[in-house]
Amino acid sequence: MADENDKSERQDSRQDPRQARASRDDRLKSALRENLKRRKVQARERAASADPSQNEDGSLDEGAAGKTAGKTGG
Repeated sequence: MADENDKSERQDSRQDPRQARASRDDRLKSALRENLKRRKVQARERAASADPSQNEDGSLDEGAAGKTAGKTGG
């Protein structure tokens, strides 16, 4: 009988690390998923602030670069 108890205790000790590993993996997956979502939002915000402004008619505003590009010395 002592052997049977030892076997069941060993099996329990083997399952606990597996369960701990599975729990850890789930936490990591969740954290990575949340991090990815946060980074996507940040990237969208950066892209939106870096987009060139548009005029009311939908044409792009050339800004300072467009104004000086047509003027050449000579």
